[in-house]
Amino acid sequence: MDAPLPLFYTFHFYLFGLLALAAATVFVTRKSPVSAALWLVVTMFSLAAMYVMLDAPFIGAIQVLVYAGAIMVVFLFVIMLLNLGDAEELHDARGGWWKLAAGGVGLAILAQVLAVSRFRAPAALRLPAGGTMAEQIAEHGVIAPVAGPL
Repeated sequence: MDAPLPLFYTFHFYLFGLLALAAATVFVTRKSPVSAALWLVVTMFSLAAMYVMLDAPFIGAIQVLVYAGAIMVVFLFVIMLLNLGDAEELHDARGGWWKLAAGGVGLAILAQVLAVSRFRAPAALRLPAGGTMAEQIAEHGVIAPVAGPL
């Protein structure tokens, strides 16, 4: 039986969940399509962090690359082609304290993800109790020792 999750892990999982919900709410309430697209990127990064915390780093990386990367580039390209953005609204949000706050939040999220990833080994990397990988393969076959924890 697995030990209960530590408070640090649980707190950050719920923190990323609340951040995803808040960013998604802001995303659907923005009038500017460019602002909405940027809030959708925040939502996608929060979901990717949750996937990483659930021992699914590949899905988290794909979430960032495909959705926050490729899909959002296409979305912003269409917005630029349609010329829907308002340059005044974007200029107002470029104050110095916004950059400082965004950098601080980014560093805090990076520190939290690194701390959680170093806190314990992912389930796929932990061997089941009972010896070395060679012993596990001899006893259960090739797939069971790797797929069992997943």
